[in-house]
Amino acid sequence: MITWIDPPARGANDGPLHGLRIGVKDNIDVAGVACTCASAFFADRVAGEHAEVVRRLLAAGAQVTAKLNMAEFAVGVTSQNSAAGPTRNPWDPARVPGGSSGGSGAAVAAGLVDASLGTDTGGSIRLPASACGITGLRPTVGSVSNAGVYPVSDLFDTVGPMARAVTDIARIHAVLRGETPAPAPAARRIGVPGVFLTEDVDPAVAAAVRTAAGVFDMLGYEVVPIDIPGAGTAQDVVYTLVYSDLAERHRDRIRCASELFQPATLERVSLGLRIGASERAAALVRRDEFRQALTAVFDRVDAVLTPAMPIDVPLLEGGADVIAQSRRMGQFSYPWSLHEGPTLAFPVGFHPASGMPIGAQLTAAAHHESTLFDIGAKYQGVTGWHAVRPHVRTPNQ
Repeated sequence: MITWIDPPARGANDGPLHGLRIGVKDNIDVAGVACTCASAFFADRVAGEHAEVVRRLLAAGAQVTAKLNMAEFAVGVTSQNSAAGPTRNPWDPARVPGGSSGGSGAAVAAGLVDASLGTDTGGSIRLPASACGITGLRPTVGSVSNAGVYPVSDLFDTVGPMARAVTDIARIHAVLRGETPAPAPAARRIGVPGVFLTEDVDPAVAAAVRTAAGVFDMLGYEVVPIDIPGAGTAQDVVYTLVYSDLAERHRDRIRCASELFQPATLERVSLGLRIGASERAAALVRRDEFRQALTAVFDRVDAVLTPAMPIDVPLLEGGADVIAQSRRMGQFSYPWSLHEGPTLAFPVGFHPASGMPIGAQLTAAAHHESTLFDIGAKYQGVTGWHAVRPHVRTPNQ
């Protein structure tokens, strides 16, 4: 579901984003417009002022044209648990668009907007970008303002842009960030960790990422195998911290009005009720250890290439339980949430069995978004996956 802003919130007559139609996820405030977080709890909530990211878009000349559906309270990887109803994938309405920024991904893929804003805690920009065949950026944590954005976890939340091309992502990110970081050295080496291309990865996904690695090699980058210490347990660390934050944030709602939650949301936020202070403290220590180990990784390579999702885009009626599906879809996005630095998700092909998009991720050291933009733009300059558009169908077609 998409809610059009009529008339659109218009920016200045000039600016770097002049005329760009941008939709924003429904947990990001636009003054005078409903901001429900896809929840019955916030059915009547109207934002009193713009989120800082919206203010920056408008100042740069963009038009904010729509509020976009999402998983309730940004909790979920399929975007089916919304009080506004489910979001479908424009490539195949029988499949999920990823989540929690599913509406943001679907709207860009379908051409309803030129670009969108999503939020990413454990993969909520990267998974929809992958599932919908577009490009999305999880920026360096803390580099883009979260003011006016309803939170999931202050440790990991970040707002980021979604669009077809890396070049559009780069110019939107420049506006969202404001200050320009010191330029990163020219990228020369890309690492490919074996732990992300194991036998439990869909063979078509693994093949598409290996082909992408070959393109980078052809472009002149040195592609080398690497190890990511702690990658196998990083997802559990993020889960511990995020779910404990969710339970604390929604504790009163769980106790007093749990029936207002979407069932899948309630199941996930309730997991944190069992996480104690000592378990959370241990997870924070492991987070710091993981980040310290990555310092050595990024001393050796300029970026790391991995799949965005280990499986084909799931069907709406996939049969997996909520927790199992969340873990499986986010198997490769959650570990990079434990990292402070940016990750860029981008399309690298289509699944030969389903015809659905396949996405990869490039990750760099903190504040090295320019490295990702340079590598990603060169890749998209010699491939055309990001430019392919779906034939938008209705669920009955």
